[in-house]
Amino acid sequence: MTAPDQPDRDVWPSLREAATRVEDLIAALPDPGARTHPQRAELAAAKDAARALRVHYLDTHADAVFERLADGLRIDELVAAAADACPGLVPTEKQLAADRGRRQADKEGWEIDQGIFLRAVLRSPLAGPRVLDAMLRPTPRALRLLPEFRRTGVLRTRSVLLERRDGAAHLTMCRDDCLNAEDGEQVDDMETAVDLALLDEEVRVGVLRGGEMSHPRYRGKRVFSAGINLKSLHAGGISLTGFLLRRELGYLRKLVTGLLTDHTGAWHSRTVEKPWIAAVDTFAIGGGMQLLLACDQVLAASDAYLTLPAAREGIVPGAANFRLGRYTGPRISRQVILSGRRIWATEPDARLLIDEVVEPGELDTAVARGVAQMQSPAVVANRRMLNAVEEPPEEFRRYMAEFALQQALRLYGEDVIDKVGRFAGREG
Repeated sequence: MTAPDQPDRDVWPSLREAATRVEDLIAALPDPGARTHPQRAELAAAKDAARALRVHYLDTHADAVFERLADGLRIDELVAAAADACPGLVPTEKQLAADRGRRQADKEGWEIDQGIFLRAVLRSPLAGPRVLDAMLRPTPRALRLLPEFRRTGVLRTRSVLLERRDGAAHLTMCRDDCLNAEDGEQVDDMETAVDLALLDEEVRVGVLRGGEMSHPRYRGKRVFSAGINLKSLHAGGISLTGFLLRRELGYLRKLVTGLLTDHTGAWHSRTVEKPWIAAVDTFAIGGGMQLLLACDQVLAASDAYLTLPAAREGIVPGAANFRLGRYTGPRISRQVILSGRRIWATEPDARLLIDEVVEPGELDTAVARGVAQMQSPAVVANRRMLNAVEEPPEEFRRYMAEFALQQALRLYGEDVIDKVGRFAGREG
């Protein structure tokens, strides 16, 4: 194998040796679910030794590794390229493929090693901004669908319905079977829809809302979002790069920052951005509440509530730790994130998060009113200035660097695996 340029003579050989030991142990052991406690302990110790060396190596050489890779790569492409360029530094496609068919409890935890690499790259002042810029580019799927959307004003997928009406892009989340609980497919559909709304010149404002549900408990009712799909997490379908980081650095950040593209007027702005309105029916749980923090105006039905059950689920609620406190202050953000506090639309503290509360039957009228307000010519310029103060790019980058590793660790926490297993058992 070829080491990165100017390798640390002490660390690199030790790292490669430690990575080889992990690979050899895995090859000699039975599948994860059949391993004895001593076997698991021996492998865990070997993985920890290799990970400590990866952290030490990347603390010094992250930029050198990054410079060996092609520029403009998205997160998933970046880790794949690093695996090819520097074997032993991040998991290979073969190692990741072996994990894909397994339940979360039976995986090897290779995403933790991806998290180590991505933390180092994202926190680099050289590499980090370039990765974030790559994630703000429109996806190939959106560019492919753009001509048809410009012509018809409609995109319909399994997860979303996007409709252009009178200058507004109405993005309806349509996973009626699971209360709009997000999985990888929905993240892909959401990013495509957000890209199209931002790219279409006839759209001036975006609206996010949940559709009517077929779920037995909420049949016929609109629901905003139940957050992450815990059944998919239990089954091993929630990945670090394809779901968790793509979601935060992809469509959620595009809602805030806009789309990085070569557009008319690029000389005075690098991005195409538009205001976004969220209309909450019934509840916005977890990732649903995270969506609200990326929007410019939040409307809610009087019987709706918001919550971030991070402590109960055991994972980090995306960039909510970064954004929530600026709305509510530190005390309430800790109550919501650490204690799972539920905030009802009609309680006084909800005014910190919701701009207008109306009766459920009046939400359509409130949305129309909001769309009219947000189409003012000065809205885009003012939201850009507000976001420059409230969400400085360098602070966001440093947060996401640490998130990449902490969320990877949480994915494989015993408490998380136990909780999602019990949830899947109840729902199954």
